[in-house]
Formats: sequence, C-alpha cells, structure tokens
Amino acid sequence: MAAQAFDNRDGWIWLDGEYVPHREAKVHLLTHALHYASAVFEGERAYEGVVFKSREHSERLHMSARLLGFEIPYAAEEIDRVKAELIKKHSFSNCYLRAIAWRGSAQMGVAAKRDDVHVGVAAWEWGDYFADKMKGIRLMVAPWRRPAPDTAPVNAKAAGLYMICTLSKHAAADAGFDDAMMFDWRGQIAEATGANIFFVKDGAVHTPYPDCFLNGLTRQTVIGQLRARGIEVIERAIWPNELASFSECFLTGSAAEVTPVREIAGLSFKPGALSEQAVHDYAALVRRKNA
Repeated sequence: MAAQAFDNRDGWIWLDGEYVPHREAKVHLLTHALHYASAVFEGERAYEGVVFKSREHSERLHMSARLLGFEIPYAAEEIDRVKAELIKKHSFSNCYLRAIAWRGSAQMGVAAKRDDVHVGVAAWEWGDYFADKMKGIRLMVAPWRRPAPDTAPVNAKAAGLYMICTLSKHAAADAGFDDAMMFDWRGQIAEATGANIFFVKDGAVHTPYPDCFLNGLTRQTVIGQLRARGIEVIERAIWPNELASFSECFLTGSAAEVTPVREIAGLSFKPGALSEQAVHDYAALVRRKNA
C-alpha cells in the first residue's frame, strides 16, 4: 500500500501565525524559495509529547536564516510554543516536526532582499527512519561530495544543501543500499545523507570534524553521552583508506536517532556492544520529559 501523500492528510499546519487545515497550507508558484532554495528548516522528534532539544532547534533555525541573509519574524520562544501546541492539537505522543522558514513571492529573480519571510511548522507521526536498527544498515559511497566551506553556507541547515543528499540517497536506493556515505571536497569522510557518522576502533570512537557539514544536535548529544561513560571520542580527519581498520560504525541524527551500520561499499562492520550502548543511552535520554 502506497504511503499517504503529505499534501493529503488530516490535521493542522501552523503557517505565518495561524493554524490552517493541513490540506490548505499552500505557497505560490513564484515563491523565491522554490526557485532559488532560499529556505532553512529543522527536523525534530517529540517523545512522550515533548520535543527533544526544542530550543536548540529553534535557535539553529534562526542562525541558518541569518546565514542566508534573512531574519525570521518569530522568536525562538514563539516557535517552541507553536511546536508544543501543534503536538497537543493533534494528540500526538511520539512524532516528527518540521519547522521551515523561506523567502516568499514578493520578488522573483536571484536577488530578493525585500522583507517577505514566511514560517511554517508541521507535525506527523513517523516511526523509525531505519527499521530493525541493531541489524545495521548498508551504505554505498555517494556520487556527490560535501562542498568546501567557502563555496556554500555549510553551517546552515539550508534546503539547497540537501540537493546532493537527495541525489545520493536515490542513487543508494537504486543500487540496493539503505543510504550513502558522503566524502567532502578533500576526499575525507564527511557524513551520511542526513546523519553524522561515527566509527569504533580499539574501544575509542572516531568521528569526522564538522568543518563542512552540520555539527548535528544528536551528534553533540551522543558525544556527550559517550564521554560521560568514559569512552574516548576523537574528532578528526578520517580518510577512506582507514575504513577497514574500524570494527563498528553508526549514524546519528534527529530522524535516524542512533543507527548502527553493517556495511559500507562492501566492507563489513559488526554492530557491537558500543553501538548498542549508544542506541540504548540515546533512547533512554530522549524519552525523559526533562531532557
């Protein structure tokens, strides 16, 4: 059975200060963001009715907008309140939320400096991004690379930066993989298409330094949890020829949460005790209402 289309659902979407029926939340054809990718967004999960790290997500949305040259007309506190209200309005317990801000249709052309910024928040029930996590997922090497910091606003969660992620994820699906691991412009390992990546070697955890991709909120959380357990976490440049030396691998992200990896382009990894502990610790944390 085909999944229900996202424009044909019951419920509500908060759009520019008002709750509108889900099916009526629309933008104009000549919206600047549709043509020139002038949009920023956040992907968040709520557990037991509480959004995990809601304020951090809302503040990052503002930071991303500023990096793209516009200001969001709603404070982070207001966006937090909307997310909480939207969850209650739908009677959701565990769900995914998408907050997004974009330039509208006041101007059409590459430049659009006029103050025409829109904001929306949607929520829907969404289970595990990858099913049967401890089985581990399979990654191929992406055909596209993360750009250099002087070619794009790499610290922004900007819609345009996800074009290469979509292309890489589609290529992975076409080849029978679950996802793709992306290199950066130097040829170093960067991340997966929508999640940060970690490796295990001799009891220590190694992860690429986020100098050309997002330092994910889940990434930061998991690093903190690992270090609290006394596990060494090393942020550094990681080259492809090192892959065979690692025993375990896992991904982190708001959607992916903590997901072990069992293969990268023919190289096998065994989801082991450290990966399982990371999965357990993160799950235990996010389901605490005071997290």
